[in-house]
Amino acid sequence: MSKELPHIVPSPHTETQEMFAVHQTSVEFYHEVQTRSELKRYCDWYYTTAAQNRRDLEKMRGELNIMQWFRRR
Repeated sequence: MSKELPHIVPSPHTETQEMFAVHQTSVEFYHEVQTRSELKRYCDWYYTTAAQNRRDLEKMRGELNIMQWFRRR
C-alpha cells in the first residue's frame, strides 16, 4: 500500500516566503504609521481643547456669579 501513495515533498519556496515577509513587514509599517498619526492628531486636539477650557475657566472666574445672589438669605 505504501507504494500506491506518492511521496509528497514540499519544494522550497524561498522567493514566495521572502515576498510574503516583505509584504507583512510593509503592512505592519503602514499600520504603525497610521497609529502614530492618529495618536498625534488626538494629542493635538486634546491640548487645544484643554487650553480652550483653561481660558474659558479663567473667563468664568472673572464674571459676576448671579447664583450667589439667590443663595444668600
